[in-house]
Amino acid sequence: WPMRAPHANDVPASFDCGVRKLAYEFGKSKLPRQGSFESLWYALDLNSADCHTELSGEAPERKYDPIPADAIFVSPEGDDTLGNGERGSPFRSIQLAIDAATFKSRTATVVLRGGTHYIQETLMLTARHSGLTLRGHPGENVVVSGGKRLKVEWTPYNVTQPPVGFTVLQKQNAVFGGTIDNKSFALLGRFDSAAECESACAGKASCTIFTWHDEKQGSFSRQCWSRLDGVWSPKAQEGHVSGYNTSVYSPGMNIWVASIKGQVDKVPGLQLDGARATRARYPNIPGGIETSCGYGCMVSSDQANWTPPNFNKYGNVTFYTDHVPAHERNTTDFGFENYMIGVNGLCSVYDPPVSYWCSEHPSGGGAFAFRTPSGITPTQGALPNMPYKDVDQAIFFVWRPARWANWMFEVGSYDTTTGNFTFGKGGNQGARGSNSGGDFFVENVFEELDYPGEFFFDEKTGDLYLNFNGTGAPPTEMTVVAPQLQVLLNASGSQWEPVHDVTIQDHTYTASAYTYMERHGVPSAGDWALDRFGALFLQGTEGFHVDHCNFERLDGNGVMVSGYNRNATVSNSDFAFIGGNAVASWGYTNETTTDPGRPGLTLANAPAAGVDGTDGEHPMYTTVTQCSAREVGLYEKQSSFFVQAKTAASVITGNVFFNGPRAGINANDGFGGGDEIGHNLVFSTCRESGDHGPFNSWDRQPFLTTVRDGSPSMIMQWREIHHNFFIDNYSPQEDVDNDDGSCYYHTHDNFLVYGGQGMKNDFGGHDNHHYNNVYGYVGQGLGVCSQLDGHQDFFYNNKLVMTGTDVGGFTCSGAGQTVVHDNQYFTPTGKVSECKQDLADWQKAGGDKGSSVAGLPADETILGWAKDVLQM
Repeated sequence: WPMRAPHANDVPASFDCGVRKLAYEFGKSKLPRQGSFESLWYALDLNSADCHTELSGEAPERKYDPIPADAIFVSPEGDDTLGNGERGSPFRSIQLAIDAATFKSRTATVVLRGGTHYIQETLMLTARHSGLTLRGHPGENVVVSGGKRLKVEWTPYNVTQPPVGFTVLQKQNAVFGGTIDNKSFALLGRFDSAAECESACAGKASCTIFTWHDEKQGSFSRQCWSRLDGVWSPKAQEGHVSGYNTSVYSPGMNIWVASIKGQVDKVPGLQLDGARATRARYPNIPGGIETSCGYGCMVSSDQANWTPPNFNKYGNVTFYTDHVPAHERNTTDFGFENYMIGVNGLCSVYDPPVSYWCSEHPSGGGAFAFRTPSGITPTQGALPNMPYKDVDQAIFFVWRPARWANWMFEVGSYDTTTGNFTFGKGGNQGARGSNSGGDFFVENVFEELDYPGEFFFDEKTGDLYLNFNGTGAPPTEMTVVAPQLQVLLNASGSQWEPVHDVTIQDHTYTASAYTYMERHGVPSAGDWALDRFGALFLQGTEGFHVDHCNFERLDGNGVMVSGYNRNATVSNSDFAFIGGNAVASWGYTNETTTDPGRPGLTLANAPAAGVDGTDGEHPMYTTVTQCSAREVGLYEKQSSFFVQAKTAASVITGNVFFNGPRAGINANDGFGGGDEIGHNLVFSTCRESGDHGPFNSWDRQPFLTTVRDGSPSMIMQWREIHHNFFIDNYSPQEDVDNDDGSCYYHTHDNFLVYGGQGMKNDFGGHDNHHYNNVYGYVGQGLGVCSQLDGHQDFFYNNKLVMTGTDVGGFTCSGAGQTVVHDNQYFTPTGKVSECKQDLADWQKAGGDKGSSVAGLPADETILGWAKDVLQM
């Protein structure tokens, strides 16, 4: 259980333990169907000795609706030729059954029997399938797989015994940025040499990694550290010597090979008995692709020279800024008053080739025009298995500096003499660019097949190599599945002929192929790029309901709600081990004359119509309720449990979300607003990235919608964030991160734990109201930007337990003065300053009326407040 915030050492361990136990009870209350909710229990580290509670709770008995007498049945063992779709004579093809249902009744039911249904083509639902129910048989485990089950005969390729001893590297620091906590890092003592440090590590079973600091390292002089979390990701640094137990990190080879030529052309992923194998890569991931290394398992950015961007590659960009007076957003003076985009230029990597970040004057935190490096030359030893013989299938995964998103690049060319890789396709997986790359790894290279659980498929020979994570040969009964389909079920209609009133329930979707190298677009002026794919894809639907479904081990997005959709609902469903987002919702405006998401259409009045969201081509009233989502963003790191862009009036309530690389819930723009985010438990977000927290938003680009009051307006409806339990245990920022331009938020009646500050609004943000919240051990109360009169922020009736002694930064007087009153502050000293004055003096001057300050309350008191505000 980590706390990565700067003030983490100021949080009492007893409070942190109490928070985790309370989160466990809160999560179970939201999803009683989970019973003891074992995955939540483990994620909160409640199996640990220093904060332990027993697993408890039983799931209530599920009551199923009866199967209609005229239902059509499908079985993996069915027969499309001899079967008639009756219970005793089921079809084998799901598509055949759902098509047959359209002739049977307007409310037909198709029942899937237990087992794995391997589908070879995407299941298609159109308007003629309206009224359909596609359900699993009660009490049976029904799985719909987009993978191909492979027939394999393994033969040994390279089977050797593991080496012994330590591999020692000079000028490498494997504990960089760590803190002695006896969980992730421990101090073994002080020694005069690296050899003595190595011996000390070898004498402890728990020590597999060590770092020795030489006598020139100041207060760290001669210290010998052990790394206990198993993450080997050293940083080049003078004066340090690091080593790892070779038998653990470079074990003996157990590589087997099978010819699968003719079965599939590509193996973008591999599932062995339902769990992912890891494509051959460097650095390795000790726990495999389904685990998070945090900031580790990467080559440090300073161990590469980056080829600068090629600004002439795609020609000139065309700028467009909307100067229609009625379209000017006059609620801010920062720079987000007008809709603006750029078309083509370096944004040609997107499809459609348009982005705010290619516009003439992009604004906001760290703002500059989009670009990416055009290649990389790793320094000597950074990729120790270079030179590579063949990089035709290789992919570089590169964090943007500051870890805002990760790019993926194919290799265009490789110079074995200089070690330079020129990037080919890719770099479109995030909206924000940079001249250089950040931390990186390389994948899908044969020479990197050196760790248990890794695989490599040679597309030229059809040979599949597996470094089997076990003793001896892979079991002959092991199921070997290669994901093939990127979309498993596609429901597509239009505003005028929608797919309506379809219910999908009681089955699992698995083994979709990754989409991170497919076309991406920049949906609006947030930091995100998205691919318009999902295992379940909805476009042009009304009343589409997904209930009691599982989305597991999907290599792209789980559910994509695209374009026109009304009242799409995902309920009582679980998402786990997802390559991208669990649920993404993304609408359209006419920014270019064509868009691959709407093939065959010429879009009117582009780019001038890009600002116009009144044509209805966007999701509204999307509901995600009583769902769980965990381990998302395994591949694309700028992924969330729920993300929306050009979407309005979403309802995200009663969910439990944890373990993601970036913000938990993300709003990429304002676009109409009217959203509700309530009664959710969200924690362990931003595990691999640099900022944000459970919730993040931007609003740099105004849109014309009718959401606010039914008439066209550039002003969005208020968003409500209420009764949530957010824990910012990884990110150093906030539980609710209202970033550049965010406005019209009512954030109230939440329990917001940790983070640098309770409330944030920056770079032109305004009309942000925080009230009736309980903040547990935040650094300070608030930090907000200047605002116009009539659009200032409000902060009142909150209880703040702070590790610091200053309320924060805000406008203390004059135009746009922040409204602060009736708060209860609790600090280590029992005193607090505000606007450079003691609270009492500030109140005498007329500020923060009704507020009080006291010393830190007991854990039980704070948790009692939390129970009250969360209605527990």
